[in-house]
Amino acid sequence: MARVSVLLFLFVVCFATAMQTQAQTPKPDPALGKFHVWVGHWAFEGETKAGPWGLGSKDSGEYNGQMILGGFFFRGQWRPKGGLPASGALVICGYDTVNKTLTSDAYWDDGTRLSGLVSVTGNTFSWTGKAFAAGKAYPIRGQIIVAADLMGFSEKFEITADGKTWSPFFEYKYTKVQPAAKR
Repeated sequence: MARVSVLLFLFVVCFATAMQTQAQTPKPDPALGKFHVWVGHWAFEGETKAGPWGLGSKDSGEYNGQMILGGFFFRGQWRPKGGLPASGALVICGYDTVNKTLTSDAYWDDGTRLSGLVSVTGNTFSWTGKAFAAGKAYPIRGQIIVAADLMGFSEKFEITADGKTWSPFFEYKYTKVQPAAKR
């Protein structure tokens, strides 16, 4: 009888621990769902303007987006087909649970970095932050507008070198496509 009581006690403790663990498993904030519109395989084309931050170029290539790390972050990766001095870039978007804001950080293989905050109204993503390039930080701002059918989006950003006068920085258009077959 004592054995049955001990086994029953252990079963109850294990069951209670499992239920408590399930209840405490963190879930991504619902605000992260706003990034789901960028999940998939995209073709892009556009232009980066020249300035004190670097050379300008006309660009095209592919962009792949996916939710990662249990849905807590979005990752996008650019692979240009030509034009860009850099051969690729990576963007990580997430949710700052302390400040209750969407965040975005992008990294290029030439050392350029963008860091900012994102707000969303309808199909428009507004972005404010800084570009870190050529040993300086430049304020930037922009908008990303998603098409109603979710099959495309466009982005248009501005930059300022003096904090007063804003100039075009880059402008790109994206179209959702099927990924190329792997060989």
